[in-house]
Amino acid sequence: MEMSELRALLTPAGLELLDGTGEVGSTAEAAAAVSRLRAAGHSPDLVSAVVGQAHLRAKAAAKFGPFAARMLFTRAGLEQATRLGVAARHAQRLRSAGMTAVADLGCGIGGDALAFAGAGLDVLAVDADEVTAAIAAYNLAPFGDSVTVRHDTAEDTLGEPRPGRAVWMDPARRTSGHSETRRVAADDYSPSLDWAFGVAARQPTGIKLGPAHDRDALPDDAETQWISADGSVVELVVWTRELARDGVRRSALLVRGDRSHELTAAADAEDAPVRDLGAFLHEPDGAVIRARLIGDVARSLDAGMLDPRIAYLTSDTALTSPFVQSFRVRDVLPMNTKGINAALKANGIGRLEIKKRGVDVDPAAFRRTLTLKGDAEATLILVRIGDRRRAILADRVSAAD
Repeated sequence: MEMSELRALLTPAGLELLDGTGEVGSTAEAAAAVSRLRAAGHSPDLVSAVVGQAHLRAKAAAKFGPFAARMLFTRAGLEQATRLGVAARHAQRLRSAGMTAVADLGCGIGGDALAFAGAGLDVLAVDADEVTAAIAAYNLAPFGDSVTVRHDTAEDTLGEPRPGRAVWMDPARRTSGHSETRRVAADDYSPSLDWAFGVAARQPTGIKLGPAHDRDALPDDAETQWISADGSVVELVVWTRELARDGVRRSALLVRGDRSHELTAAADAEDAPVRDLGAFLHEPDGAVIRARLIGDVARSLDAGMLDPRIAYLTSDTALTSPFVQSFRVRDVLPMNTKGINAALKANGIGRLEIKKRGVDVDPAAFRRTLTLKGDAEATLILVRIGDRRRAILADRVSAAD
């Protein structure tokens, strides 16, 4: 969105038109909406803004739920925005640490600031992009005087530490702008990581980074928390000073809808010993893998590593946990189509989930070589064990089993 489009949109008539346009989820729906609105006599800037926002609102529902229908977005801002359920947990941490205010530096469209303000914190929200800052101001307007939004840089805004105030930073990991952007290397984040880590050493700070960020480049004295939402690892947060919990240096937080589970440790966990494939196979959540806490999960399941280089666990005990997906092993086969098809036919399997780890296989292409007939379902796990490639036919085990 350009500033001319935003100005056209931020009028009573423009916002009313947006609310009446409805969901625009596909390219065909966007083209139809553009044609309809242009035929009604609306200006090109307003039509572009309305249709673009209607499309972004449809995409934003996955992160913001029903709130998305009353928010404004930029494409880059939505991509980097924190899911509202995750942001609420960040806000809870700030409140639990005794914070009463937060400076949200690089606030984007205001996703985290919404949660901070909703938790009763006074919020200073800052973004270096003018359009993005204006959109954040719109999204945060319902909180009135408890939120101040500025178009400025983090470096020029922060100032000296203040009692009871935390700092939250989500450094821009893409080129500057609010529409077409590309990812940049860590050395080019804005604000720079050197500056961000310098602030974090002096003030209670949370820094949101990509989950694949180089672990060797993280501060040694901080708490590092990897977060997954509904099965996908979405972010890494570096917590410092009062926001870092005593005795915790590694954390894996799993958010599943309204529920969450967390695994914490003082350091990377020692891996469990390797053992032969047992009756159950366990796939650790990606946040557990990133936090290097697989060994702790293994010991809680009385499990061992299937291979020292592969993040699968195995056990004979019918235990599972929120930190893994568990599978009951049916059969172990060489990884060739003939034998696998014979097993699928013998078990009447017509619906098959395919997972892989440690083997160079395209699951979609491999599926086309299989014959699936019947009413049963199963999971096929293609994996390297030592120097052997194996296909493990298995059934998912729910946490209630």
